[in-house]
Amino acid sequence: MTKVIIIGSGNVAQHLIFAFEKAQKASNEVQLIQVFTRKRESLVHLLDYDRITTEYNELLEADLYIIAVNDDAIQEVVSNLPFKNRLVVHTSGSVPLSSLNNENRKGVFYPLQTFTKNKEVDFKTIPICLESENATDFQLLNTIAKSISESIYAINSEQRKALHVAAVFVNNFTNHLYQIGNEICQENQVPFDILKPLIVETAHKILALSPNEAQTGPAKRNDIETIKVQETFITNTNHLTIYKILTQSIQNNG
Repeated sequence: MTKVIIIGSGNVAQHLIFAFEKAQKASNEVQLIQVFTRKRESLVHLLDYDRITTEYNELLEADLYIIAVNDDAIQEVVSNLPFKNRLVVHTSGSVPLSSLNNENRKGVFYPLQTFTKNKEVDFKTIPICLESENATDFQLLNTIAKSISESIYAINSEQRKALHVAAVFVNNFTNHLYQIGNEICQENQVPFDILKPLIVETAHKILALSPNEAQTGPAKRNDIETIKVQETFITNTNHLTIYKILTQSIQNNG
């Protein structure tokens, strides 16, 4: 049986805990034996009390230690690990493999998805991007990843950095545009729900078409009169700036 320990209690950590617990019920090949957190109460709804520790010197021996904390906290965790020559990975999209020190074997276990506490996701569909220093460790990571996901990729640090930037555009920025759309609807007493079928269809189209093929709208058509009318309508300076930048970017893309 392959033993895993998770260090962290945030969004990614909690979703990984849920995924490993679910996988263990289906097969005992991979077992989550312990989780480290600063506050036990943050995880008692997911795990038995005795499987949670708040002390680094109480960490058990495992085949894999997954650091699932904020990027800024990774170095602090690494410096507190009380052992050597074990496989330690982080879950960051932007932190390079080299950020982990040489006291232990290094790796990356990056699930590419947006995670929110108490919002369940189907982990089987989530791509997990793996990186390690040697083939043996990669094979172990691959086995563990396959226990919770059906989508595994070998991705190096530079590729992962590119993926993370791309993810910011397609997820974080897109969601911010939803927020702007919601604000415009609220200001004009229009239900945001009216836009939800459009949002869903836009997402579904990308499964069959390239982004360039799926692009529509006044900027794509170069509909100058409509663009002028909409720019006049938008009174929020921040919204107008974003509208103009995105319109120009679409037009520049042909």
